Amino acid sequence: MNLAIIETGLVPEPLRGRFRPYPEMFATMLARHGAGIAPDFVPVLEGAPLPDPEGLDAVLITGSPAGVYDPLPWMDPLRNFIRRAHERGTKMVGICFGHQIIADALGGDVRKSEKGWGLGRHVYDVLPDHPHFVPGVDKLAIACSHQDQVITPPPMAKVILRSAFAPNAGLSYAGGNILSFQPHPEFEDDYSKALIDLRRGKVSEDVIEAAHDSMKTRSDSAILSHAISRFLAC
Repeated sequence: MNLAIIETGLVPEPLRGRFRPYPEMFATMLARHGAGIAPDFVPVLEGAPLPDPEGLDAVLITGSPAGVYDPLPWMDPLRNFIRRAHERGTKMVGICFGHQIIADALGGDVRKSEKGWGLGRHVYDVLPDHPHFVPGVDKLAIACSHQDQVITPPPMAKVILRSAFAPNAGLSYAGGNILSFQPHPEFEDDYSKALIDLRRGKVSEDVIEAAHDSMKTRSDSAILSHAISRFLAC
């Protein structure tokens, strides 16, 4: 499979000596499920050109500290790339910022949430009857780290994952070629905890402590990452 991982964000500078770049986290995540995917990395922050969707089987767009409303030089080209890939029927997966920019490019409303930071392990309801989730799974506990949210999904998107904090946390698009999620199945727990600590001074200590406490909940990242792998492989 010809998968392009579009790297739209970097691991925060204070953590780069301890943790791998985001594309490598995703490559490791996919390899665990034996999907036989050897991805190419596209570092758009370094000026790498976006590939032609015609030559791709699938695309995965990573998380980023950027918001879809930021006037960055690579943002509009990425929106155009998403629209072209969608028109062609190229499979796309978006995580966190990737989830948001796909929704934004295809007519949704994305902005900073009045609820503030989502940190730690959140529990999401799985809406029924989606072919890529294991039958009988109705809740998933996955790490998250975000302020922005998809407030209104695009008209062609169906909500498949939700919580009280993030009602549009997972989307499946008409045509069956796009899946996107707000939480991070690629994050290992030590990285999620390091991100929580990095927010000290930006959020209250109560939020920090609650986020750390939530990490005691058993992770269901393997279930979500398996669903993503099945989607890419089918």
